[in-house]
Amino acid sequence: MAKKRRKSKPTTTKKRTSFQLSKKNQVILGSLLIVISIALFFSFISYYFTWQEDQSLLTEFGDRNAEASNLLNKFGAAVSHFFMYQGFGLASFVFPVLLAITGLYLFLGLDGKQLWGKWIWGMVSVIWVSTTLGFLAMEQPLLGGLIGYELNDFLRDYVGAIGIFLILLFALIVILVRLFNFSPEAIGNYFREKKSTLSKEFQTATTSNKGIEPDMDTEVILQPEPEVKIDTYTHKKDIPPLQNEAGLDVNLPEEEPAIDLEVSKVAEEKEEKDIKAEELVRDFGEFDPRLELGSYRFPTLDLLDQHGVTGGITINQEELEENKNRIVNTLKNYKIGIAQIKATIGPTVTLYEIVPEAGIRISKIKNLEDDIALSLAALGIRIIAPIPGKGTIGIEVPNKNATIVSMRSVIASKKFQNAEMQLPIAFGKTISNETFVVDLAKMPHLLMAGATGQGKSVGLNAVITSLLYKKHPAEIKFVLVDPKKVELTLFNKIERHYLAKLPDSEEAIITDNTKVINTLNSLCIEMDHRYELLKLALVRNIKEYNTKFKARKLNPNDGHKFLPYIILVVDEFADLIMTAGKEVETPIARLAQLARAIGIHLIIATQRPSVNVITGIIKANFPARIAFRVTSKIDSRTILDAQGADQLIGRGDMLYTQGNDVTRIQCAFVDTPEVAKITEYIGSQRAYPSAHELPEYVGEDSGTGLDYDIADRDKMFREAAEVIVIAQQGSASLIQRKLKLGYNRAGRIIDQLEAAGIVGPFEGSKARQVLVPDIFALEQLLQNETK
Repeated sequence: MAKKRRKSKPTTTKKRTSFQLSKKNQVILGSLLIVISIALFFSFISYYFTWQEDQSLLTEFGDRNAEASNLLNKFGAAVSHFFMYQGFGLASFVFPVLLAITGLYLFLGLDGKQLWGKWIWGMVSVIWVSTTLGFLAMEQPLLGGLIGYELNDFLRDYVGAIGIFLILLFALIVILVRLFNFSPEAIGNYFREKKSTLSKEFQTATTSNKGIEPDMDTEVILQPEPEVKIDTYTHKKDIPPLQNEAGLDVNLPEEEPAIDLEVSKVAEEKEEKDIKAEELVRDFGEFDPRLELGSYRFPTLDLLDQHGVTGGITINQEELEENKNRIVNTLKNYKIGIAQIKATIGPTVTLYEIVPEAGIRISKIKNLEDDIALSLAALGIRIIAPIPGKGTIGIEVPNKNATIVSMRSVIASKKFQNAEMQLPIAFGKTISNETFVVDLAKMPHLLMAGATGQGKSVGLNAVITSLLYKKHPAEIKFVLVDPKKVELTLFNKIERHYLAKLPDSEEAIITDNTKVINTLNSLCIEMDHRYELLKLALVRNIKEYNTKFKARKLNPNDGHKFLPYIILVVDEFADLIMTAGKEVETPIARLAQLARAIGIHLIIATQRPSVNVITGIIKANFPARIAFRVTSKIDSRTILDAQGADQLIGRGDMLYTQGNDVTRIQCAFVDTPEVAKITEYIGSQRAYPSAHELPEYVGEDSGTGLDYDIADRDKMFREAAEVIVIAQQGSASLIQRKLKLGYNRAGRIIDQLEAAGIVGPFEGSKARQVLVPDIFALEQLLQNETK
């Protein structure tokens, strides 16, 4: 009896643990897994193109109004971020494959015993690929994911880079042997087969060249050729024909006299308009847009002050030696030896380049940032590990006595004066005391951010001043937006020289948010018009267009004209986003995406670099960014996608990036009296009759107050009325959410709805009463109005 009981125990456990799906459930579950695998596959592919735009939405998953750029919206963005960034990187593509195979097994009702092996080896492959990518590209977590990065970081602590390589090689051999039956004999057989195939092909090619096609059963005998006796004759005509063994006459070709080849040059055919253009250029010269203000004189260097020390940077040898000793001693305390150290002195920061001894991990030095700052008793220590393009580690230490970089010294530098750029901008000087000059036309847009009082407004003045010293009023126009109303007012004096505005605007510098929206939409109209001109001129960008126009190949009677560059400068972008929202963000995003080729460039500054201000769309279209000092690492990552801006020392100390390396620069200082002298100098000269006029923009809003004229209603009036009637709730916030409008515009639409009798009057904090019961009644009301 005991034996029977012992035998019965395993049978009862098998019955309890066995789990069998019905045929229908297998088909349903298999279909679900296949659909999930397809969704993951497209999400992963889309993630590599949209991850920057969707970065700001990862924390807003519960917001129904937020939309991601991923093909599967917020689900795709979140899942892809989990697998690709926080998981295994490119190796995550194995998961959709495994899910699809499992789904097919279930859907087709196949035996699923082999699935366990596929999943086990699939996971092994995922880990191997992720670790390998992390080993090959340590600085790019998107390739191997955080797991691959952390595995490499962990293994480096114990076996080093060579050990990781050997482990990966051994794992690859195991995978090849187990999955693909890899063996030395198989490799030898493969090469032997290849060798025999190549020899056969070579033998066949040789025999075919001799004209012999032997069969396998035919023996080929090669006989020596008979000697041919050749007699010498005096005339070539007397040479008798040679005879071969078959009795065929073989005549040697007679040499013919050489024939002279006459080469005639084909004349280039020119169109009639090109011929006329050349005649005009020959008679009148190329078109010069500067002639209208031919007497214009550029600002002189005397208008700028020489701040700070005129003789350059003073070297404090004691400070250098003291800082060097403190850095060396601090690293020695943590058992980090230094083979070499070198100092590069800048205006505000000194860069100490150190070469650590062999075997020292870079991350170990990077983690000592706070300890080095404590030993040096300095604010703003920044460690660059390693310095791009060099085999050294950089430690940036602020100087005790900073040198002011004057705008005069930067403008007077040969690098700026000889810069062959379309829109040269001199920002200041680098750590190596070199003048830093970049081309705004190649950026093509610039995003500036930093806390209050850290140098943003001075940076904007430096940008505008650089362009004023280099470009003629006919070549460049500024659209200045100043919500603060005090920062850019000095440039009012150059309105008729350099500024652009709407036709009916009194002041060129825009301070009202409503006019900002109209101006941005007007710039979009200007952009579309310019693209039409480029299309008609058969050119690709503004530089080619203006070159063609100067050569008089474009007829002004056809609407062609010289196109100046337009620079949009926004001093406080966060304020515009708070008050106008999508109405500002949409045209700015459109300009940022498309306006580069036609010479419209954007410079946007903000003191609040949060993700709701600098959104994914803005970041994706502003590769060139400047970060002044900010208060937190999160703000630094929002601007630069990297740390460092929180460790700056302020007063014009900034970081500049254009999508690759980060450069530390001391921004050139230009004081308000200097800007006033420059604008007075320009404003006192002969100017154009008025400021450059932008295209007229008829706003989509209907004006102010209650509007009884149907023709003047907002274009979104009907959609807003339907939203209000369906929800039976008369509030401006509902229209804002549903139609994605700004607060001001939504409020005007509510006033129009009241005038049309769709909602009741304002009742304080309560929502307005909806006077129309349903959509049918709304249709009747709107139809009666049009009769």
